[in-house]
Amino acid sequence: MSATTLRPRRALFGKGFKMTLGGGIVLGAVLVAIFAPLIAPYDPYQQSLSIRMKPPAWMAGGSAAHWLGTDAYGRDLLSRLIYGSRLSILVGVTSMLFSCLLGSAAGLIAGYKGGRWEQVIMRFADAQMAFPDILLAILMVAALGGSAVNLIFVLGVSRWMIYARVVFNLTRALRQRPFVEAATLYGASDRYVIWRHLLPQMVPVLTVVSTLQVAQMVLQETALSYLGLGLPAPTATWGNILSEGSSRLFVAPWIANLAGLAIIILVWGINMFGNGLREHVDPKSRLAPR
Repeated sequence: MSATTLRPRRALFGKGFKMTLGGGIVLGAVLVAIFAPLIAPYDPYQQSLSIRMKPPAWMAGGSAAHWLGTDAYGRDLLSRLIYGSRLSILVGVTSMLFSCLLGSAAGLIAGYKGGRWEQVIMRFADAQMAFPDILLAILMVAALGGSAVNLIFVLGVSRWMIYARVVFNLTRALRQRPFVEAATLYGASDRYVIWRHLLPQMVPVLTVVSTLQVAQMVLQETALSYLGLGLPAPTATWGNILSEGSSRLFVAPWIANLAGLAIIILVWGINMFGNGLREHVDPKSRLAPR
């Protein structure tokens, strides 16, 4: 066999394992978020200064009554992390959906109409891609104020051009396919062609892109909350917990460390699931020179 022959790369984790492991982590986080009132042992906002900065149960001075310890106000950290998953996941998924709808609509118009529509929309997308999205989000949140609705809007607007680029390229490629040309020649309306022939072909790719973008949205929400530009304190979000713990890192390191660990696990699980889904949708992505 020739040395230049392409063979499927033997990855450490196969696509089935990636999707199972990543999907299990994501499903577990979603279930925890949904059933937070039943799972959390305490009210996440209940303060008790007599047990402030209590270490986790496995550390000296810890107690089984608070498995992950308490924060500077005596609030149970496990309860706050459980409730924090609700807002972090909700903001991440909702802002992804808003970004996907906005970017897909823009990409469809630019790719299908072409001409001036393409120049205006895609040049604007290129200009925004050259601007750091986190910096744009910081500026917009500072101007609009910190709330769940504003945060979803800002995160959605900061990432719409990713979808616009993907949908634009897919639309231009699909317009040349025989079934689209045949539908156009038979007098089908633009709306019919888009809904019947173009969008169904884009669903697999958009599903993969959207899955991976949820992780990016969660990270951006965490970053904004860490900077004090997300949901206002004492709202239980992972970013707020991380921000509160960072100022007491040498006194109570478990606060920031556990919040950071929760973020890492969720983002890693989403990326694992998204990568497995990408390999399932596009098997060619697994091919590499030996």
